[in-house]
Amino acid sequence: MKKKKIRSLISLLPKQSGRDMFGHISVRHQGGRQKRLYRDIDWKRDKDGIPARVIGIEYDPNRSADIALLVYRDGEKRYILAPSGLMVGATVVSGSGIDAVVGNALKLKDMPVGTQVHNLEIRPGKGAQMVRSAGNVASVLAKDGDSIQVKLPSGEIRVFDGEAKATVGQVGKEQWKNRVIGKAGRSRHMGIRPAVRGVAMHPGSHPHGGGEGRSGIGMKSPKSPWGKRTLGKRTRSRRKYSDRFIMQRRKK
Repeated sequence: MKKKKIRSLISLLPKQSGRDMFGHISVRHQGGRQKRLYRDIDWKRDKDGIPARVIGIEYDPNRSADIALLVYRDGEKRYILAPSGLMVGATVVSGSGIDAVVGNALKLKDMPVGTQVHNLEIRPGKGAQMVRSAGNVASVLAKDGDSIQVKLPSGEIRVFDGEAKATVGQVGKEQWKNRVIGKAGRSRHMGIRPAVRGVAMHPGSHPHGGGEGRSGIGMKSPKSPWGKRTLGKRTRSRRKYSDRFIMQRRKK
C-alpha cells in the first residue's frame, strides 16, 4: 500500500542542471534527472521536551540516508534522518536532562564521553551541518568546560561549542557506499551526464588532448580542463575562520 505524502513537508525541487544564476554551466556533467520532491528535514530538533513517535522509515531521493517520519504528542509531524537501529514505533525526544539513546537530540555538553553522534551543529541553533550522509558517525572524545572535542568521520578532531546540538547514533543505511549503479540509464535518472576523457579531446579543449593515436597525458601531473593541477593541490583555503577549531587534521 502506497503511503500518502505529507503535503506540508514536501515541495517540488527545481532542476539546476549545473547552471548558475546566468544560465552558464558552472558544474559539468549534470542535468536531465528525474523529477523529485524535496522532503523538509528538521535539522534543528528544537521541539524540546515533547516526545515524538516514529511512524515510518522512508526513502529520500535527495540524500543517501533514509528518513524517519515523527509525529509529536501535539500532533505535529516532522522528518529527521533515520539513525541506524531506530525502529517504527520507537519514541525519541530532544532537549536537556534526557538519556543519550539512539534518535534523541542533546547538547554536546550533556553527552557522555564516547557517545556516537551525527547531525552536528557547527553554530548553536543554526541546525545540523556535519555528519549527515549514510553510514557516517562522529564520537565525543573529551570535554574541557564548554568546549567539546569531537572526532569526525574523516579522522579530523575538531572543537565544538558545548551548546551545539547533535543526534545520538550513527546515520543509517551503512551499506549505501557498496551500491552498484548497474547501467547508464540509472545514472541519467540521477542527473549524471556522460563525461569525456581529457586524452580523447582536442588539445584546444583539454591539456591532456592531442597526440597521434592513443597517447598519455604528456605531462608530469594531471590537469583540469582549465590547466589547474588535480593531484596534490590543496583545494581548501589556507586561511579560514574555522581553522582555530581544528585540533588535528584528517589523516592523509
